[in-house]
Amino acid sequence: MTSESLLLLGHETGNAREVFETHAERLTRRTNVDDVSIATYESEPVRELRAQFEAISTDRTYVIPMRAAHAHDTIEDVPAALSYISGNVRYCEPLGRSPAVTEVLRKRAMNLVPAGEDASLVIVGFGSSSKPYHRQIAEYHAARLRDGSDYGEVLTCYLLQNPAVECVRYNVSERRAVAVPLFVTRSEATDKRVPDALELGRGGIEYADPFGKHPQITDAIRAEVEKQRTLAVEEPSASVSFETQLTRTRRPVATDGEGFLE
Repeated sequence: MTSESLLLLGHETGNAREVFETHAERLTRRTNVDDVSIATYESEPVRELRAQFEAISTDRTYVIPMRAAHAHDTIEDVPAALSYISGNVRYCEPLGRSPAVTEVLRKRAMNLVPAGEDASLVIVGFGSSSKPYHRQIAEYHAARLRDGSDYGEVLTCYLLQNPAVECVRYNVSERRAVAVPLFVTRSEATDKRVPDALELGRGGIEYADPFGKHPQITDAIRAEVEKQRTLAVEEPSASVSFETQLTRTRRPVATDGEGFLE
């Protein structure tokens, strides 16, 4: 019988470890993998996680990037670090595209400004000056929320690209607005940068919490594991996923005598 483990992986920031541990506890009860664990890093996944990854001994490991969308670290450094895990590694897509995330965004908004009122719903993403991933995820959820939404409008904005968070007050057409951060955990961005940019002290804009410990995020992780379990058996080599390609091509560079990336 194939032994399996599940690894929740993300930045050591804000309340990340607390959030990851909550999801790990639920998944231990709700999945039939042999082990559920978490791994966090501050800036150098290869250097910081090598020893933990080398200790993983299951035949197959499902690795879930605990973030809304890919960034430089998840397409470069994290795949390189995963090469230290023995056995088959199923590197999964970040959580952002799951339909369950759409429902979490909807519920976070409705907790503050119920649907049916004359209000705008704003999705706040991190954004990137060079990669499309954050914009793609934000627009995906905005399109789904517009379909049958009782909010007057659904907009997107970003910290690092246009339309910028600072412009939200001038872009919304309703008198009230609720902004929902497209982030898994709290961080300096969600706790300071976004609120400052939204000028919350001026009133008129409610600001929701990140995904955090919401049970539907646990459901999204579980669904991804089940999908990857099926793909591990059925996936033809000619149509491997983007994440699988990353784990096959990214490797640590032996530049310091230990095989670490610098």
